Amino acid sequence: MTRPKTLSDESVLKIAHQLIHEHGPEVLTFARLAKACGLSPATLVQRFENMAGLKQKTLLYAWDRLDEKTVALAAIVPKTAEGAIALLVALSRDYGGIESYAEGLLVLREDLRDPALRSRGAGWKVALSSALEDCFAGVPNTPPGIGLLMASQWQGSLLWWSFDPQEKVERCVEDSLIRFVDAIIPSRLAAKGRPY
Repeated sequence: MTRPKTLSDESVLKIAHQLIHEHGPEVLTFARLAKACGLSPATLVQRFENMAGLKQKTLLYAWDRLDEKTVALAAIVPKTAEGAIALLVALSRDYGGIESYAEGLLVLREDLRDPALRSRGAGWKVALSSALEDCFAGVPNTPPGIGLLMASQWQGSLLWWSFDPQEKVERCVEDSLIRFVDAIIPSRLAAKGRPY
């Protein structure tokens, strides 16, 4: 197979992100990426300088995709409590099974080690919390800060699911978030007639 003469940085970073997502951050090397994308290791070194630069740009690429997905989902979900739940369930689909989720935790470790990546995480927290707040704008008796509270519940439900992944992650997240909303907004529980 002949090597491609050109491949955009975005295409290379997409392949690098796929390698990290499937096998963990330690697997990313110039040699392995070269094999996966068809460019020479020397070309990749010219573009990304060193492994730290390649890893950071790959993870920034992943943050860009997550930001885009969050904005796109926030634009289409109903501005209701159910819409907030749907947004978080949709974001949960990317986690896949337990092996994929466990690899994602290794990626999170890389994010936490790098100030630029931590900053992206902090920015996403604000954007996601705001999108969730918007969903509750017309819901009576909503406590202040519901967006961050709900995002925190979501992250907790993912972690608890990971210890006993007997059901699909989306189902676990949805059940947890329904219970959370019903507990936070009791008038909603009475109106829906939920059994719990």
